Amino acid sequence: MATSNPLGCFHCGEPVPENSHFSVSFDGESKAMCCPGCAAVAETILKSGLSSYYTHRTEPAQKADQLIPSALQALDLYDLEEIQNDFVAHNKDLQEVMVSIDGITCAACAWLIEKQLRVLPGLAFINVNTTLHRAIIRWDPNQLKLSDILKAIATVGYRAHPFQADDQEKQYREQVKSYMKRIGLAGIATMQVMMFAVALYADLFTGMEEQFRQYFRWVSLIMATPVLLYSAQPFYFNALRNIRNRTLGMDIPVSIALLGAYIASTYATIVGTGEVFFESISMFTFFLLIGRMLELRARRKASESGNNLAKLMPKMAWLKEGEELQHVPAKLLQSGQVVLVKPGETIPADGIIIEGKSTIEESMLTGEHIPVLKQDAAVVYAGTINLESPLTVKVKETGQSTLIADIIRLQDLAQAEKPHIQVIADLVSRYFVGALLIVSAVTYTSWMFIAPEHAFWITLSVLVATCPCALGLATPTALTCATASLNRLGVLIRKNHVLETLAKADHFIFDKTGTLTQGKFSVVATHLYGALNQEQVLGLASALEHHSEHPIGRAFHPFKQDKVSVDAVTNLPGEGLTGQYQGKTLRLGNPEFCQQTSPIESRLLVIMLTIDAELVAIFELDDALRDDAQACLAQFHQANLKTTMLTGDGSYQAQAVAEKLHISQVISGVTPAQKLQAVQGFQQQGSITLMVGDGINDAPVLSQAHVSVAIGSGTDVAKNSADVILLGDSLNKLAQARSLAIKTRTIIRENLGLSLGYNLLILPLAATGHVPPYIAALGMSLSSVVVVSNSLRLLKK
Repeated sequence: MATSNPLGCFHCGEPVPENSHFSVSFDGESKAMCCPGCAAVAETILKSGLSSYYTHRTEPAQKADQLIPSALQALDLYDLEEIQNDFVAHNKDLQEVMVSIDGITCAACAWLIEKQLRVLPGLAFINVNTTLHRAIIRWDPNQLKLSDILKAIATVGYRAHPFQADDQEKQYREQVKSYMKRIGLAGIATMQVMMFAVALYADLFTGMEEQFRQYFRWVSLIMATPVLLYSAQPFYFNALRNIRNRTLGMDIPVSIALLGAYIASTYATIVGTGEVFFESISMFTFFLLIGRMLELRARRKASESGNNLAKLMPKMAWLKEGEELQHVPAKLLQSGQVVLVKPGETIPADGIIIEGKSTIEESMLTGEHIPVLKQDAAVVYAGTINLESPLTVKVKETGQSTLIADIIRLQDLAQAEKPHIQVIADLVSRYFVGALLIVSAVTYTSWMFIAPEHAFWITLSVLVATCPCALGLATPTALTCATASLNRLGVLIRKNHVLETLAKADHFIFDKTGTLTQGKFSVVATHLYGALNQEQVLGLASALEHHSEHPIGRAFHPFKQDKVSVDAVTNLPGEGLTGQYQGKTLRLGNPEFCQQTSPIESRLLVIMLTIDAELVAIFELDDALRDDAQACLAQFHQANLKTTMLTGDGSYQAQAVAEKLHISQVISGVTPAQKLQAVQGFQQQGSITLMVGDGINDAPVLSQAHVSVAIGSGTDVAKNSADVILLGDSLNKLAQARSLAIKTRTIIRENLGLSLGYNLLILPLAATGHVPPYIAALGMSLSSVVVVSNSLRLLKK
């Protein structure tokens, strides 16, 4: 009987027989395994990039009694909570993940995957981005498992796995390597075959024996065969997948053209009569692969913004326990722990500074390159860089709960959702393929009656020249590049219609406090009207305002007194607060809310405090304009856009701010319900409205506007109601976003015009026999390159 190794199996923990030779390499060490089953499962886990399972698991796995397919085993592992912590986010009662999908070539692929998954019980949302080859998926974990979703994608011929930036880079390098091999083979074959084809077409062998002509045809066949079998292989696989799933994709006409030309040319070579098209096969494959390669590079360039953000997260952090420092993986940090961030290091989690003072580089999040000075009680974010002095930070949020993770999710969601114009373009592409096949059949039949000897090559030219690759790329490449540029500016779009609607918006509506102004109020004067002194009235006001998120409330926070407690506080957004203090009713808010007439005239914001309906104090608050508010509004006025200030502030300050900014219309002293009614009125008059706000009382009107924008420093409620989030505090980003939206609309129209114009021009020429197959291949590839190159203009700074 074999003796056992007391250390136990690395996978299941059971004793390892002494004569066992099974092992795996983990963290540079050889780990003993008890049986081939456990060894196979462990190898699958490690090769699938899921080694963190062994780092975070709390107990050994079950013994692998038998070998199972490695691909299915890897998918089942994605259901483990320890593994999902790295890439699954929680969205209310649903779970959300972004996956990379291998094998997508066109809009039909995305449509097929979405159709396959939407029948799964428990699936709440699926949207596939054909440009980035990624999908956003949300599901109910009580009804559906992640592994079942990935298996459903696999059933239609695609491989999906959770997106991770490092894995994406590795996959990109492998794709480039594969494309270069296929392009290299096709390029070499094209040069060789073209030499023989030119000689044959030019009739240079007139005086030679027929056996030499046949010799060069056989050589051309030999050269073209590897191109057909290896270089063009991806087109066949995609076409077979489309046919199997009863959908039309761009690679169907491509495959028909290649295989048809090869079979006809091979037959002509064997029997010794007829035309051969080996040079067209090689050239078509070569140009089409170059087009796909350029498309791949464009996708990578467009997705660099999100990838770069993901790479900002540090791998290690200095965990501080008392006076001891421990270097630990950043992903293991938990809320409540304390970390030390040294100068030049990246902050590993969202948290609050509890000791130290330093400047923080936050440009990677906000797009603003001036470092921000932060000290005790200031909030810092994962992925930002500490520049000057050591900071001690208390961890608040980690992993998928950090701000940088939220930003990446918003970016991915914006790129995954399809705007109306892209849905139409995808639909046109699918129907275009069907129409192309019908036109090709009609062309072949017609030429069989006119000139049978030309029927095949003319049909081949129609199939090749009119392939709708450029049409399929026209919209998604432009939208992806535009979204990437917006992300780089610190502008996040959350809804699929933003770029379209922003370019058409003609009425810009602004909240005042925290939007046009800095939202950093300070109490500059206090007027007393009762027996209470200044300290007492400020203490009561502060006790009330601690129940409000509004910027006005934060002006009273420094006056908080522990001995003053107010009960039964009610917050009425846009009006004020009420509460009970020692059996008396307090009111703090604007004069109308307090049912008082102001006895003072002020150019500042006036807030009143009453006790049992008697005025006891008036506070004057000041709030400065944002530094770039005037420049931003000036750009909108130059563009002849209508501007309106819609604010709950009924004081003279609202009018003063409007005058400084030359805002054409001011509606002040209004409640959230009245703001909503005002925007609805503008819309009934035919305006395309854009609303900019930041406060909790802006949530309803943000939801009503055609496009809504939340300032990055605003509340979560406002951000959740908005279509666009401006990270940082620069209003100029809004003007830049509008300019980019208009440019995007122009480029999409140019792309669609170029692709449709090319097809409308080339189709009659090809169908009437005026376009040789090799010219058709060149024209089709150039049309795709032009569309992609035109879209890449949106990435320029």
